[in-house]
Amino acid sequence: MKKIVMLFILVSVIASCSTSKKATDKTTSQYSTQASTAADGSSYEKAIVIKEKSELTGVDAEYTWLRKNYPGYKSKGQALNIYKDKPYDIITIVTAGGEEKKVYFDISNFYGHF
Repeated sequence: MKKIVMLFILVSVIASCSTSKKATDKTTSQYSTQASTAADGSSYEKAIVIKEKSELTGVDAEYTWLRKNYPGYKSKGQALNIYKDKPYDIITIVTAGGEEKKVYFDISNFYGHF
């Protein structure tokens, strides 16, 4: 349980730092929408699969995807959920147009790997 709490704190700190970065597109970040042809991050079934192998690069890949797909968004919150035995980050954003959205990321490739 302590590890999960520490991981959540680490992810929260990294996420808050990541949102203050300039919006740049990093080509080294790896994410995939190939898990489903309609992978848009709108649900568990349509989650964006992050292919990174460590927590730091994985979280960065999430925010890179958000900057690319929702330019000008604002981060409102983040949650870690387990669904069908897989870990997911669910990031709540407000789009540049003012719409609140939850974006689902499959983080099973890097969750727990520092």
